[in-house]
Amino acid sequence: MSGSRKTDPRGLSVVRNPGTAPEADADHPAHWSRPRARTVVIASGKGGVGKSNLAANLAVELGASGARVLLLDADFAQANLDLLLGLHPRYDLQHVVSGERTLEEIVIEGPRGVVLVPAASGAPELADLDDFRREALLRGLGHLDHDVDLVLIDTASGVSRQVTSFCLAADEVVVMTTPEMPAFSDAYGLVKVLHGQGLERAPQLVVSMTVSPEEAEDTAHRIRLVARRFLNIDLPLLGTVPFDPAVASAVRRQEPVMTAYPQSPAAQAYRSIARKLWQPVPPDRAVDQPTMHRLQAS
Repeated sequence: MSGSRKTDPRGLSVVRNPGTAPEADADHPAHWSRPRARTVVIASGKGGVGKSNLAANLAVELGASGARVLLLDADFAQANLDLLLGLHPRYDLQHVVSGERTLEEIVIEGPRGVVLVPAASGAPELADLDDFRREALLRGLGHLDHDVDLVLIDTASGVSRQVTSFCLAADEVVVMTTPEMPAFSDAYGLVKVLHGQGLERAPQLVVSMTVSPEEAEDTAHRIRLVARRFLNIDLPLLGTVPFDPAVASAVRRQEPVMTAYPQSPAAQAYRSIARKLWQPVPPDRAVDQPTMHRLQAS
């Protein structure tokens, strides 16, 4: 086959012309627009810190407050946002990568109007996503965000190229940790890697699974102190999430804590973080403004 199989920007399955520089191809994702809506990546240095629960419940709370949220499951090794939201998508990103479906065809609406781009857990095609197809995915989201206020991206844990690429492409990064030393150390390691790769805006910090406000404050203080001393950056504290059995119970029910146990300590913490992340634009300021600007950053 001497030609090339090209794709609509909504798909990721692309074969370039032999001998053609990627940037010279008119269908190269570098020529597509990236999402115009504000994009926030939620990351962690270590797994098991509650990152996906944060992403899912923030999306639901923001949706309840009137925000139009696009939620991307970019944890390609252990994708589970569909389960946390109680959804059963027929198609996912694996079908987009294979060329069977487009991004528009796999999105599914969840609680509070949240729109999910689901992924498949353990799919090798996604786990080994190369730079070209990852960029195609990022820019393909630009075709989904016309009516979106915020794009939330839940990445895998760790410091892989997949994770750092999403972080560097985002407007903001939220790094999550627990008070446990391995999680604390890995969170700092992620911040250090992102700083070394040129992340322009310091990540915001969320401390989860704390048993007391004092433990949360001490953990945040320590990691911020280390980052300030060795990296010369200040990590803003976005919020803390206490240890709460309601979280595990909601996971078993395949329902967000925000809807299963709305008055639980964890739900209240997610609600507080959501308010810091976004605030509704007052009606008198929303007049004659494009709908994608109905919300403003706090």
